Amino acid sequence: MLPLKEKDKPIVQKLLSAGCCARCVLRFCCVSVQAAYRQPQQDTLKELQDFISSAENTVSEPPEDPPSKRAKLELSATGAPSEEDAAAVVKQKDEESCVCVVCLGVLQELCGPTQDFIVSVDVYFDVTLQHSCWLHVKKELSVALDKDDVIQVKEAFKWIMQGFLSERASWGVSASLFEVGVEFTHPETDADCHFLATTCPDCFKPTKNKQSVFTRMAVVKALEKISDAKFLKHYPCPPAQPSSSCMPRDIQCLHGSVFVAGRYNKFCRSLPQTPWVIDGERRMESSVEELIAAPLLSSFRANSFNFSSSGREDVDVRTLGNGRPFAMELLNPHRSRLSKVEMKQLQETINKSSDKIRVRDLQIVTRDAMSRMKEGEEEKTKSYTALIWTQKPIQRDDITFIDDIKDLTLDQKTPLRVLHRRALAVRQRVIHSMNTRFLDSHHFYLGLKTQAGTYIKEFVHGDFGRTVPNLCKLLKTDTDILELDVEVRSVNKIPIIC
Repeated sequence: MLPLKEKDKPIVQKLLSAGCCARCVLRFCCVSVQAAYRQPQQDTLKELQDFISSAENTVSEPPEDPPSKRAKLELSATGAPSEEDAAAVVKQKDEESCVCVVCLGVLQELCGPTQDFIVSVDVYFDVTLQHSCWLHVKKELSVALDKDDVIQVKEAFKWIMQGFLSERASWGVSASLFEVGVEFTHPETDADCHFLATTCPDCFKPTKNKQSVFTRMAVVKALEKISDAKFLKHYPCPPAQPSSSCMPRDIQCLHGSVFVAGRYNKFCRSLPQTPWVIDGERRMESSVEELIAAPLLSSFRANSFNFSSSGREDVDVRTLGNGRPFAMELLNPHRSRLSKVEMKQLQETINKSSDKIRVRDLQIVTRDAMSRMKEGEEEKTKSYTALIWTQKPIQRDDITFIDDIKDLTLDQKTPLRVLHRRALAVRQRVIHSMNTRFLDSHHFYLGLKTQAGTYIKEFVHGDFGRTVPNLCKLLKTDTDILELDVEVRSVNKIPIIC
């Protein structure tokens, strides 16, 4: 029996009359019981029709009244939709093959017991249809239905398919790392969301890596921003009856990602952290991530990777100390497990491949490690050592006052060298302490402990006054930075969960 309540009856009748399939009706009634989606859709439709007609038994009618009159009395007594809606529900019973106006057939004939290899499914779906149907319920019935409570098509699809597989397998489907991705397309409605680009242009900005601006995330953002009145002006509500179902466009069998983490040191002043490409032209022959990734991809036989780290250093900056934490997501690995001995050997392979970097604490971690590594970055303290040049000659006593400066607050306008990729803003950063070591009349070493995110080079030379105060102002002479090292110090052996 379906887990529906009395308050759901007008919603059920309104959605069935609008052309929704039985499973989409359950979604809009916020039914999260997976078993309800797994029974045959014909049985679900019959239960829904029995559910909305059951109220007739609560209305006292003369026995001789014809069924049509009893239906009319019941509808008026419950505040349900009109007689036309009831007729549409009856009509749907005779036209069960009609394509659903919301899921476009995804939850109808496109998920059946023949597809018994599905473990988890990603359905890329235009949410404009669902938004239209949600507005239809909201407008016609004045129901306080939270859009976030509506079960997504992809979730219902996975529940149905996992149920079919569970009947044929002896393992827990949800615990599997094997994934089958199914992408659906529906040319008839592909362009339905394009009007949003006119009404909400700021949500559809082109990017280098996206073939189309009409991504799912962009459409969702636009639907959150657009007013109901403006949406209804451009889009039918409820959605129009489609003439065809969705078609599977792509099916991919993938293994869940493997995550490898560790720490790296960089000893070279001509090695970027990631590939350095400017105007389509590569500037350096290699990078930290590529030197680490190549042996990992080979050992795990993965298709590709995503690299992430706790901060980054400039191409001419060395990373010393215990090393910078990093994590690598290996996509679709054909091998998912390595022993501790094999991981140790893999670490040695990376270290022998180049004298520019060195890796330590290499290990397999969980997905949570990727996000946990970024936590609290702004609150972290970083240590640096810089070789400073001064225009005017200096003596040892000229720089000793710097050692006494504590918690110096800087106002740093976005540096000119990163203005092409960072938003223009003034950021406050703190230099907690500094120490100096005199070399000669034009050079000294400067040690700094700073808040994470402090632009050290700009503090030294001032960046044409964009960082204040700066070392030029403190020493009353032009200064510049010749060398810079970041020193990572941590007693934790685990690189990410720290």
